[in-house]
Amino acid sequence: MKTIREIYKIGKGPSSSHTIGPERAARLFRARYPEADAFAVTLYESLCKTGKGHGTDRVLNEVFDPVRTDVIFCPDSPGDVTHPNTMDFTAFKAGEICGRLRVLSVGGGDIRIVGEPEAESEEVYPENTFAEVEQFCRFRNLDLAEYVEFNEGEEIRDYLRTIWEAMKASVQEGLQQSGILPGGLSIERKAKLLYDRLDQDELPQVRECRLISAYAFAVSEQNADCGTIVTAPTCGSCGVIPAVLLYLQQQKNLSDDEILRGLAVAGLFGNIIKRNASISGAECGCQAEIGAACSMASAAASYLLGLNTNQIQYAAEIALEHHLGLTCDPICGLVQVPCIERNAVAALRALDACNLAYFLADTQRISFDIVVKTMYETGISMNQRFRETAEGGLAKMFERRRR
Repeated sequence: MKTIREIYKIGKGPSSSHTIGPERAARLFRARYPEADAFAVTLYESLCKTGKGHGTDRVLNEVFDPVRTDVIFCPDSPGDVTHPNTMDFTAFKAGEICGRLRVLSVGGGDIRIVGEPEAESEEVYPENTFAEVEQFCRFRNLDLAEYVEFNEGEEIRDYLRTIWEAMKASVQEGLQQSGILPGGLSIERKAKLLYDRLDQDELPQVRECRLISAYAFAVSEQNADCGTIVTAPTCGSCGVIPAVLLYLQQQKNLSDDEILRGLAVAGLFGNIIKRNASISGAECGCQAEIGAACSMASAAASYLLGLNTNQIQYAAEIALEHHLGLTCDPICGLVQVPCIERNAVAALRALDACNLAYFLADTQRISFDIVVKTMYETGISMNQRFRETAEGGLAKMFERRRR
């Protein structure tokens, strides 16, 4: 497996596959053809169908500015388009084509160039499944956070510290904002409202729900407003892990160093999901984004609360299993409805999974690795309308209601 640095990336929302990935591709292409006096980018499949709502054209024009750029949303994909997030870049000089490139935005902000050897980053982890990880940890007497540092080196702490600071900043910034999110749906920011209404006399479980939800809404609303967030593992699911970890830090008086260990464990589980399934909504639906984030957050929470390795993987398994089949159906292609609220629900569910694992780990019958494989099979079997195209589910019903 690769480094967990590829799970956590700091960038601007609202979509890792529709904004961060295309931005990286555009910068690469412009650097290859600095002499070009015009560019064209053709977007296919999911990028075509939800690129407007996700701001794909906006970020492409920003990268190529001030050079004239034509962003083409192509609803009829040619037969050689095999990935849902495919882009064709063309460079022009004096009216003549001087360069072409096809790029895939494969999720989590990562890109792949068609026809070129994949720029493989170093394999950091020899193990590729949780069963293999667990066996190695038992052999070396390591816990999961120690296993991450064993493979990544001590320097991973500094990287995770930067990630944690960015996560906390996105929460704090989101809690201070109010008003209407861009995009035309007239969605009001709710994080500040939730937070400002906290009541010391509320029942503990009500206060917990309100506080975690406020944190998740804060980050997700920052993402929807093209603010700076951390992919965890994607932009669309960026609110889950910060909400859970910040809440636990405050409730359990945990140090930042302890939180970094939780982030390491979360990154490990995200890595296994990415390696053996997908974290792309366009490829496997929202189960690959929110489901993965919930699983990662539940593993981190379980670790920080002192659960053993078996209980941690059971918590991660529960969290992912009960997101199986979750569709990616953003209304108007915006990462707002149901995405923002879904982050809060997943954050709360992550702690529920942790509690269940604490009580019931001895009764487990389905492993985390099996659920990861099942999620991938479910995702690729899912109708394309429910994989980040805004053509099915809530997106379709909303359009019907507006007519």
